[in-house]
Amino acid sequence: MEISKKAKESKTILTDLVLPPDTNFHGTMFGGKVMANADKVASIAAMRHARAAVVTASSDSMDFIAPIHTGEAICIEAYVTFARKTSMEVYVKVEAENLISGEKRLTATAYMTFVALNSEGKPTPVPKVIAETEEEKWQYVGAEERFQTRKKRTEERKKRQQNQ
Repeated sequence: MEISKKAKESKTILTDLVLPPDTNFHGTMFGGKVMANADKVASIAAMRHARAAVVTASSDSMDFIAPIHTGEAICIEAYVTFARKTSMEVYVKVEAENLISGEKRLTATAYMTFVALNSEGKPTPVPKVIAETEEEKWQYVGAEERFQTRKKRTEERKKRQQNQ
């Protein structure tokens, strides 16, 4: 019997205040801090889906769309969009919120892949994903193409490494 779980069951949200130590000399949040927080939130989403330990296998380009300024809130949302045998694709959306006006804006997006591990540290099967909302269905439908792109990129890197 194959187990499936709803995408929304993995949904994870982090909201934090951006303070001066989080920012560069432009008063905007360091990209590396955004990426670290995104990886953390995405790994929680993957663990919620798999109910197992996970490791990050890949991160598709983190597309930075707009800066997050000192004094704003960073809001990171992640959920599992698709699952293969032992791996999961997680969509990450990053928004900034002006806490005075309430205005929110999209600041970054990424797709990250995680592999679930058993107690011996070996890959272990994960549940399939049930997409319900229009956004979840759109993400689910595009997952196979994104997987093939990642696979091709990995194969090309391996070939280049062998030829060096």
